[in-house]
Amino acid sequence: MKIRIEVDNKISENEVIIRCSELNEDIKNIQTMFHDMLSYKKCITFYRGDTEYYLSLEEILFFETEGNRVCAHTIDNIYTVKYKLYELEEFLPGYFMRVSKSTILNTNHIYSITHSLSSSSKVEFQNTHKQVYVSRYYYKPLKNKLLEKRK
Repeated sequence: MKIRIEVDNKISENEVIIRCSELNEDIKNIQTMFHDMLSYKKCITFYRGDTEYYLSLEEILFFETEGNRVCAHTIDNIYTVKYKLYELEEFLPGYFMRVSKSTILNTNHIYSITHSLSSSSKVEFQNTHKQVYVSRYYYKPLKNKLLEKRK
């Protein structure tokens, strides 16, 4: 694999182009690495009451819509954020994944999944009573993501 960097002071925004003969796992991993690296620069402010909190995204178990607001859940607290779920989906690191219309979860914190053929499957997290439900549509992609992480 060749890596080439071209400096052009006439461009207004940096761009990374990957040229490949096929889209294989190595290329997908490079793409994920770049996405994750760039998303770490995105700073999310979390709110509880009148207080602003600056947490690491690693601490977040899941984001969930509650009424007209989006809440971020940690092991023992709930914070609100000023983003919509679809906005969060665009810049969260690759270990976050949408699992239902109203939930994005951190796959690094999954402790167990109780699969249900007829309804949503239940995801539980370690050291907390909190749980989320994965819709049938997202169950297989979630299982695939978890299998990829084990490799």
